[in-house]
This record gives sequence, structure tokens and C-alpha cells, in this order.
Amino acid sequence: MRLIFNGNFFSHFHRCVLLVALLLGATAGAAHAFDFDDVAARARKLAAEGYSKPQKNLPKALTSLSYDQYRDIRFDPAKSHWRAEGLPFELAFFHQGGFFDTPVRINELQGTAVREIRFDPSLFNYGKNNINPKELGGLGFAGFRVHYPINTPKYKDEVIVFLGASYFRAVGKGQLYGLSARGLAIDTALASGEEFPQFVEFWIRRPKPLDKELTIFALLDSPRATGAYRFTLRPGIDTVVDVKARLFLRENVTKLGIAPLTSMFYFGENHRPNIDDYRPEVHDSDGLSVHSGTGEWIWRPLVNPRRLLITSFSSTNPGGFGLMQRDRNFGNYEDLEAKYQRRPSAWIEPKGNWGAGRVELVQIPTPDETNDNVVAYWVPDTPPKPGAPLDLEYRMLWQKDSDRRPPLAWVTQTRRGHGYRLKPDDSIALFVDYDGPALRKLQPDAKVEGMVNADGNAKLLEVTTYPNEASGGWRTAIRLRRIDEKKPVELRAYLRHNNTTLSETWSYILPPE
Repeated sequence: MRLIFNGNFFSHFHRCVLLVALLLGATAGAAHAFDFDDVAARARKLAAEGYSKPQKNLPKALTSLSYDQYRDIRFDPAKSHWRAEGLPFELAFFHQGGFFDTPVRINELQGTAVREIRFDPSLFNYGKNNINPKELGGLGFAGFRVHYPINTPKYKDEVIVFLGASYFRAVGKGQLYGLSARGLAIDTALASGEEFPQFVEFWIRRPKPLDKELTIFALLDSPRATGAYRFTLRPGIDTVVDVKARLFLRENVTKLGIAPLTSMFYFGENHRPNIDDYRPEVHDSDGLSVHSGTGEWIWRPLVNPRRLLITSFSSTNPGGFGLMQRDRNFGNYEDLEAKYQRRPSAWIEPKGNWGAGRVELVQIPTPDETNDNVVAYWVPDTPPKPGAPLDLEYRMLWQKDSDRRPPLAWVTQTRRGHGYRLKPDDSIALFVDYDGPALRKLQPDAKVEGMVNADGNAKLLEVTTYPNEASGGWRTAIRLRRIDEKKPVELRAYLRHNNTTLSETWSYILPPE
């Protein structure tokens, strides 16, 4: 029907009614959609209040579950959220039980609507557990995982998981779960004890039929900190997670760990305990890579120390850091079940200026491969004052074959131990292999120097650098003697040719014996 604004057709009353209808329509169209600022407002409000510890709600049947019994509770994939609608992403959920004794609230965002996804026992199969689903009506979810096709279009792979405290982990194409990330670390490895913030509520934006990314909001809470997070997930060959965070402190903290990564290093070619194990190496990550604000690339191989070992690299506005898995051949591990060669590297790439601070590496002794004993994170020199917001953004890359590396050359392996010796002595031998485009261009007779420095607790006895004919790269052989066995030794090395630096800096710690 055609409307004509003319006094012959409309009275003043009719025109007022139409005007009100138009205004109401405009107001409805401008309704507020839930976004990051809504989560940040909640985090700010929480920070101004006293901390309220989440209430445990597990019935007795779920409290005493063993690890295997908990794993026997499985989500029914046929009931995955969004599967019936044929959307590109799907959600599956984790049941409460065992260590996961507090519920996590999970909401779906669609347009301007916010709807809680409620726990339902019929979503799960309970396996051999003697559990009556009718007694579980008051529970919630422990966490969730996101599925999306990255290896074949015919199957939606599990690409990211949020489960436990503020932990999450992701994979890209051809990868298997390995190291984890966290929303925040507080007072890690301090004598006062570590505080583990929790994601207490999530909001997940419902994807559209052709979407290739998924937006997840999260609210973090702990005795001394709150935070708002936005995760933008883009699964692929390298799965990308863009993170936006706004943090608030209730109280001062001694050490604020930003963008923490947690991994496992049991042993490798550089550090092998005296154990009976057929595998050459066992680790989710083999080194810490740091791209400093000055442009220097640093590689620190991981170790399994006998005592707690904390080291750091100071920088201003770092280019990035990550716990990396550079050994990619099956022969490095020979483990047909764990498949460590397929564990991802995780690279943190700051957005904007993070200012002055340090990348800290914590290495904890572990007697086996079941413990995550390695943590890396950024510590700002000036943490925020209680109540004042700290805004941060960074990109996380979960990678395998296209790991972030320096442009010229990088360390491929570090080996410790002597070859044949006519007269054994108390010296320590290390062999560092490098590879990269800058080295591939050199002739075999090029004069490449291995520039090695040691701290005051070591005496360098021998340094030799020569081509590695098997790999096409170069090798530096180092022999040294430790002065005080009860103190660590710190070493630095890089390759130089015609006064030009060719490689990243190899930065190594020999822990105390």
C-alpha cells in the first residue's frame, strides 16, 4: 500500500501514530548486540567487589571419579550444538566430574539475543560408570570444544578446547594436541604459591552458514584479578586465534604473566636422563623462541632440570615469543602412540606496543612425561594498579611446518655428549646445528665463524665450526669445563661470515649438577 503525506488523506492523529511507529522501528533496529565492552563492564564490576569463590556442586558419584572413569563420560557427537542447522562450526561440551568440580556458564549469542546453553544429561554417554542421569539435573558444563573441518571437508575436526581454570589449546591441519595456553598466569614459580584464574563464563557468537571464523568472549575471575577476553578463532593450516583482553587487578600482584604457554619437556638430544627408554626424545616443545624488540632472534633449548630453573629475556616492545616444536621427523621420537612430531608450536605475536618487560621461562623438574613442566609468558615491568585497566592484544599461531623462524638461519638441534675420546676428561661437549637460506647460499669452503661466549662459571676449551654435509647446514662444536658444579653455566653462540651475523642467537643453560 502506498502512503501519501497529505492533509487530504491523513489527519494530524494519523501522522503522529505513523511517526511513533517509525521511531519504535528505528529503536528496535538499533538494539545493542553483546560485545567485548559488555564483558569488560562485568570484569570491572567484579574487580570492585570482593572475590567470591565458585561453589562446588558435584554429587558424590562424580566427586571420586578416576581419570579413566571421567574419560568414560563422553559427549554424544550426534547432539553437537549447531549440527542440526548445518553450520560450519559445531560445539561439544565437557561433563563435570573429578577435578572439574565447578560449573562454567556458556551462552550463545544470536543477533541481539543472549541465550544460556543449559546442561542436559541426555547429551552424554556415561559408559561403564554407575551414574544415574536423573540425579544430575543441577550440574553445568566443565568446558567446551569447537569443531571445524581442517583436514578434510567431510569431517569437522576438534580445533580448540577450553577446559579447566583459564586453560585452552588448539590445533591446525595435521596437528595433534600438545602444549596449552592460558588466559593469565599470576605469581608462577614463586614461594608464595601460584594463583590460577578461571574463565567463569563464555559467550559464543552463533556463526553464519559461510563463516570461517568464530568469536568467543570470556570472563576471567580470581582472588586478585578479573578480565574480559575476546577470542577470534580462524582454523586452518595454521590455526589463528586473535586475542583481545582487558585486565583489572583487585590487589597488587608480584608477577603478572601475560599470554602464558604451558608445555612438557621430559628429555631430548641435549638433555637425556639415565633411564631405560627406547625413544630418542620425549617432549611437546623443544625450545623457547624470542624475537626481541631490537630485532634479535634468540633460541633457548629446553631442559629437564634437577631443580627449579627460572630464566628470562628483557625486551621493549617484543616482536614475539613461543614454545616451539622444531623436531618434526618421526625418527626423533619413535613413538607410534604419542606422535610428538605432530604436536604444534605456539607463537605469540603482540599487537601494538607492550612496553618494557621480559619473556620469562620456567622449567620444573619432572620424573616422567605426564606433567606440564615448562611455562613461558610475558611479564610487564610496570603492572597495572588495582582498578586501572590493562588493555592487550595479541595473535596466537598454532603451527607445524610453517613455524615462525628468523629469516636467515636458525638452530635445528643441540646435542650434548662426547664422541670417541682417547683420554676421557671432565669437560662438557655440545654440538649446535644451524640451517636456513643464508647458510644454503654459502660455499663449503666459506669462512664461517661460530661466535661463542660463556659466563664466568665456564672455561671454553675448544670451538670449531664446519659444514654439516648431511643436512646442508653448519655445525659448531663446543667443549668447555664447568668451574663450580653447583652453579649453572650460561652460553651464547651465533654464526658469522665476513663480519655479518648469519643466524639467530643460541642461548643455552647448563643447570647445576
